[in-house]
Amino acid sequence: MKEDNKQQALRELCLGIDIFPDEVLSWIVAENLWNIWVPKKYGGLEYTLTEGLSKLQELARIDGSLGWTVTLCSGANFFIGNLEPEVAEQIFKIPKSTILGGSGGVFGTAEKIGDNYKISGTWRYATGANYLTHFTLNAEIYENGKALLNEDGSPYIRSFILPKNEVKIIEDWNTMGLKASVTHSFEVKNILVPAGFSFIYNEFYQPQDIFKIPFSFFADLTLWVNYVGMAEHFLEEARSFTSASILKNLEKCIAVSQDEVSAYSKAIEDEIAAGNKILDPYSEEIHSSASHSVKNLSKNIIEIYPFLGVKASINGHHSNQVFSDYFTATQHHIFTK
Repeated sequence: MKEDNKQQALRELCLGIDIFPDEVLSWIVAENLWNIWVPKKYGGLEYTLTEGLSKLQELARIDGSLGWTVTLCSGANFFIGNLEPEVAEQIFKIPKSTILGGSGGVFGTAEKIGDNYKISGTWRYATGANYLTHFTLNAEIYENGKALLNEDGSPYIRSFILPKNEVKIIEDWNTMGLKASVTHSFEVKNILVPAGFSFIYNEFYQPQDIFKIPFSFFADLTLWVNYVGMAEHFLEEARSFTSASILKNLEKCIAVSQDEVSAYSKAIEDEIAAGNKILDPYSEEIHSSASHSVKNLSKNIIEIYPFLGVKASINGHHSNQVFSDYFTATQHHIFTK
């Protein structure tokens, strides 16, 4: 099957659904997309930053939920770099079978008890909840009933990985878009987790260049390409409804955004190849550019939408779905700060 036909078939399978059918999930596994950042020695694709961003944008262009889910879950599998090798071996023991995902919020606590942590809490927005084999979460650390603090007085936080059988999914994802991302909440009650299954962002145990990128850079760029991909899909649909002149500003905005992502990706890879440390102030520049891009994409999509007619507002139509997906995605906390 030609690539264009395959992508169109995937798009049709994703239209109007609340959860991915087996055909889509099987395709993701066959393509090993949960593991685009995972080292080859653990069965992953070991993509470079540029390769991975291109793939995620392509998936978002096919369907918003598809791109968003693979982005967030492959982004959680990225945490393999934060795990001590023996723990990584255990979690990623069976190639292509591990799907991590969870919440970036700090909605619970972890009481340190010897070499374990007792975790409790309810976390929101775990993209791909129904598809996961393991859940990731962040928690404030307590010891002997007392909250531990960093040197600056802020709460001491660690991240954890739990198998799905220790988590209760709360099916509360009821949004206008990104429906098949099943971004539900989840609850954990007094579960003991070995210390080896906890980690800290930006402490890495794998040698690949991708793990030398600070997580804030990685998060901004991987989400950014989803907005660009969905905007491309919206533009594709809009062409069948309205004149080319109305679409010029969005076309230009997409092109500028793509150029910016490519430039940042190349610059980061060049810095790492040269052995340079990527400094935190650069993160502010990338985040500002990404936020500005998303605002401009949103503005142009909103300006075009009234020209598409009632048909584009009907549930089950691609134009309606991509519009709803895009504006649900804009509510991610990274871009609403």
